[in-house]
Amino acid sequence: MSTFVLIHGAGDGGWYWHRVETELRARGHDTVAPNLPDTESATLTAYADAVVDAVGDRHDLVVVGQSFGAFTATLVADRLPVQTLVLVAGMIPSPGESPNAWWDNTGYSDAVRDHATRDSGLTGHDDPYISFFHDVPRSLADEAIGRERSHPSSASMSDPWPLKAWPNVPTRFVICSEDRFFPPDFMRRLASERLGVVPDEISSGHCAALSRPKELADLLEGYH
Repeated sequence: MSTFVLIHGAGDGGWYWHRVETELRARGHDTVAPNLPDTESATLTAYADAVVDAVGDRHDLVVVGQSFGAFTATLVADRLPVQTLVLVAGMIPSPGESPNAWWDNTGYSDAVRDHATRDSGLTGHDDPYISFFHDVPRSLADEAIGRERSHPSSASMSDPWPLKAWPNVPTRFVICSEDRFFPPDFMRRLASERLGVVPDEISSGHCAALSRPKELADLLEGYH
């Protein structure tokens, strides 16, 4: 059995993963889903430190990063003996690139505008219930919004990704095919350009761990 190290994205905490944790633990796996620091001085390295501390002496690690969590997950995979690194709708970083720079470097805004012309403005919509939680049960979406945290920090957003190369770890990438925040075509291109991989896909919006926990757990379990 594996230990799944589940790293949340921007604005979230470890709670984001609770439905997937239930699925994975029912199948005999261990899970770790820490809250990353929410202080304004926290750097990308501080986020990785928090995850490494939470993992402790656990082994057989599968590290999973959601969205912004990709910046942290890659650093953790470089520091710990990890079996597999999985990015779910992840912001794939390049050496020396800060999260702030990622948006322009990847052509994100153009991709959102293009996709919005094809779905009548649903992609990139200002209403989080439309752009993020459109396929999440309303009660869960309400709770997720009520649990929003001050993460990531301004320090981490300007912090260059410190690795000189991608971690030497087998890497899988998962696209959310109904994502209205990171358009699927944009993410397919990024996975090809930056990782050289053909991604797996799950039929969900951006918050797959809340809307499709069983299906996401099925994918993750298949990677261990």
